[in-house]
Amino acid sequence: MQVTFHGQPMRLLGLPLKVGDRARNVRVIDNNLSPVLPLARSQGKIRLFLTAPSLDVPICSAAIQKFSQHLNSLGQEVTDFVEVFLVSADLPFAQSRWQTIKDVADITMLSDHRDLDFARNWGLLVQEVGLLAHAVYVVDRTGIVTYREVVPELLDEPNYQAAIEALQAIA
Repeated sequence: MQVTFHGQPMRLLGLPLKVGDRARNVRVIDNNLSPVLPLARSQGKIRLFLTAPSLDVPICSAAIQKFSQHLNSLGQEVTDFVEVFLVSADLPFAQSRWQTIKDVADITMLSDHRDLDFARNWGLLVQEVGLLAHAVYVVDRTGIVTYREVVPELLDEPNYQAAIEALQAIA
């Protein structure tokens, strides 16, 4: 599979996850520099995984903030059963700083900067730049992928409405 960056084709490496696949539980780093397994950590919940090349890319930053706003509008009866993760190759310190500046407290920031295992195991490693593709996944309570969008152009926004509807459909 490939995506584009400013219209230039870029190749995605790794094992792509498709709707119906079991999500792979891959070790990433939290803001305390501790390794975590996000699927194990959120067992029994619906998971929304957002991936981004970098929070320093304005469109990625805006997309994460918009997802936070959409989630806040759903109400507690939905959000109590949902865990939201942002995975990027940014350093945990940069993620923490961004989260504080943007006041986005409802999303767990996870870094894949050490070895890009998450990117490889979810088929999201952009070969030419060594970053994660811009993508959205909904994973149900049993660990099955029920929604997947890999944004074709790294600098485009995801389909927020489709992702939120997919989340609500299993909430």
